[in-house]
Amino acid sequence: MNSLKEIKPAERTENITYAVRDIILVANEAAKAGKELLYLNIGDPNLFDFAPPKHIVEYTYKAMLDNKNGYSPSSGIKEAVDAIEKEANRKGIDNVLDIFVTTGASEAIDICLTALVNQGENVLTPTPGYPLYTAIQSKLMSMENPYYLDEGNNWQPNIEDIKSKINEKTRAIVLINPNNPTGSLYSLDILQQIINLALEHNLVIFADEIYDKLLFDGNKHISIASLNKDVSVITFGGLSKNYFVPGFRIGWGIISGRKQILAKYIEAVNKILRARLSANHPEQYAIKPALEGEHNHLTEAMAKLTVRRDITVNMLNAIHGISCVKPQGAFYAFPKLHMEHSDSQFVNGLIRETGVVVVPGSGFGQVPGTHHFRVVFLPSENILTKAYNNIAAYYEKFLNSFIY
Repeated sequence: MNSLKEIKPAERTENITYAVRDIILVANEAAKAGKELLYLNIGDPNLFDFAPPKHIVEYTYKAMLDNKNGYSPSSGIKEAVDAIEKEANRKGIDNVLDIFVTTGASEAIDICLTALVNQGENVLTPTPGYPLYTAIQSKLMSMENPYYLDEGNNWQPNIEDIKSKINEKTRAIVLINPNNPTGSLYSLDILQQIINLALEHNLVIFADEIYDKLLFDGNKHISIASLNKDVSVITFGGLSKNYFVPGFRIGWGIISGRKQILAKYIEAVNKILRARLSANHPEQYAIKPALEGEHNHLTEAMAKLTVRRDITVNMLNAIHGISCVKPQGAFYAFPKLHMEHSDSQFVNGLIRETGVVVVPGSGFGQVPGTHHFRVVFLPSENILTKAYNNIAAYYEKFLNSFIY
């Protein structure tokens, strides 16, 4: 027994963080202290007054009853793959080379990064951006290479910053459009400039479009893969956000571009797909009815989300020392704290004293010297109003605590 030593984890796990979930540890402390928690931290519509279209749940239930409970083909069932290809065509992507169904878009992203990036190489990731990408890069022991979004330009990617970050070990560039955590929607001009850079430097574009149907104010989404047939793109989508079934864990990847350029990479992706067997089988039967059925749920959802988006922007911008760019898609906002102090310190105090659970901007990345926090405006108007009033009161108290 004395010869046993501490089991050391792999070094690749040292830098893996996930701020959206990590902040729950602080929230649990506040709950134990008797605070009423107002959750503005996790983008799960089902925790609030949103529900999926009934017909996609019914198709899934029927598949289970029909005993579609074994393994599926590694890339997904045919009717789902065909429906995804039709959806890609509707988005203007008509040069599809491969499609695969995964356990959420997260698995598709993980597989595609794993099949592409070697240790010491890098992928350009948006900052701020969804922390999954940096977590996977840590696991792969690849180098972080963040590029900045321009808050002064509605959080559009900063093209000059991207140009300055590309080097001989850069393999890909990630776009999250609409963006999590800012809610920004990328312009045609920006997308075309990114395509030009990808073609010039032989980069793969990872186009995360999981929120492409959650758009405000009549905005239209442009799939970057639809703009050029030569550029190598993997477009990620899924049922989680647009159809309010994050627990189904159904996502997909669509590879488009030139076959002679991508053939070996596609085979590498499929090697991993075959090794992990398959995504959830019965839930795949929801894909075709979701993509090809009625979308009335989106009309109702966007009406509610528009009201909540506007409450968020108006109330946060009314707080002295906080500014918030108006989101154009998804259900997130990324307000700026005009202060010199740590946003993590602010958020931890906010949760402990008021019960309002948000996520510090440092968990998503931000321009050095700036401070933000992310809010999810899925909760009801009453909850949001109460939360923002609490934020206003606490922010004043927080700043005053540094005045001696």
